[in-house]
Amino acid sequence: MVQVLVTNNHPTKGIVKGKLVRYVERVLKSEGQRRASVSVVCIGGSKMRAMNRRFLKHDYTTDVLSFPLSEEGRCEGEIYVNLDKVNEQAREYGVSPESELARLVIHGTLHLVGYDDQKTNDRETMRSVEDSHVYYWFPKNSSGSI
Repeated sequence: MVQVLVTNNHPTKGIVKGKLVRYVERVLKSEGQRRASVSVVCIGGSKMRAMNRRFLKHDYTTDVLSFPLSEEGRCEGEIYVNLDKVNEQAREYGVSPESELARLVIHGTLHLVGYDDQKTNDRETMRSVEDSHVYYWFPKNSSGSI
């Protein structure tokens, strides 16, 4: 059984929870994860900076953090997405905010299923898998908003 819970704790930005659930479910299915429990929490930049500082000892904000909480044979974890970074990065990368939000959720989910992006080869592999998922949902640079 796969369970995905999406919560929006951002004070002003809205999201479409069902889309985020579908992004996570597709990644889990493609990775053969039949038993999973994933929480996606959307937050703002100041909360993300505090989390990054507390858990990773990095005193800056970031776009997405993943926390695997897995038991053997089960994918379990939390993904925190910084909605303040979504629009900023969408403009920077020339993509829609919706596409950038999907990329961050997909990226976080890939970390939960075991992908790593610390080494160059691992980062390239992860980015390729990430791209394939993003392109599934956004085959062209679509416009839209979160």
